[in-house]
Amino acid sequence: MRILLTNDDGIHAPGLAVLETIARTISDDITIVAPSEEMSGAGHSLTLTRPVRLRKHGERRFSVTGTPTDSVMMAVAEIMKDGPPDLVLSGVNRGANLGEDVTYSGTVSAAMEGALAGFRSIALSQVYAREAMGDAVPFSAAEAWGAKVLAPLIAGPWTPGTLVNVNFPALPADQVRGVRVVGQGIRDYGRLRIVKGTDPRGYNYYWFGLGGAVPTPKHDTDLEAVADGFVSVTPLHLDLTHHASLDRLREAYQGI
Repeated sequence: MRILLTNDDGIHAPGLAVLETIARTISDDITIVAPSEEMSGAGHSLTLTRPVRLRKHGERRFSVTGTPTDSVMMAVAEIMKDGPPDLVLSGVNRGANLGEDVTYSGTVSAAMEGALAGFRSIALSQVYAREAMGDAVPFSAAEAWGAKVLAPLIAGPWTPGTLVNVNFPALPADQVRGVRVVGQGIRDYGRLRIVKGTDPRGYNYYWFGLGGAVPTPKHDTDLEAVADGFVSVTPLHLDLTHHASLDRLREAYQGI
């Protein structure tokens, strides 16, 4: 199996090294193409107004001066054009990609680009408790559970135009309770926090804080699964059409 690895934390990110270790339990045919620096929150953006540069760091290991989307496009259209990947893995991200995070996340967007290109694509993220760990991210849950979570996703059928979003809980590996296949959650936007401050020059600045999860009757979202100590596995698709609204809108536009 030919595997493409990418991320949004950059070519030198510890999580990418974790992902490579996981991927090598599956195959030795691995190519790494990642942003040259951190691109967290880049979403599904691509670089159009300046040239993208490619740097080689070793055998089949490259960085791109652009976004995670740029990295996948460069891999597919240039680096691996004579032998495209069978599998695209993005991560392991430093921090959660849960709920509406998927619309902002460079990690998930790299997997989206892989799915658009027609490849089986999976995003992986390691949740961590920032208040307890500071900037140190323990990847033990991802390291121990990564290959086990990937195995069924690789062995089973795959629907074109879809990707899978995986999040490992902020727990030691031996405390992870298992795997839950769940839907995408949503946070309470009404509890969005904006913290205002003043810099040394007297100018205001603002930091954004996310709201809490909106609870569901069956506790069956990615936000809740991870909070309950499980690895969350969430299938996503690229068709953003709200099909239930089509007939109502067609009726509204009749005669126009």
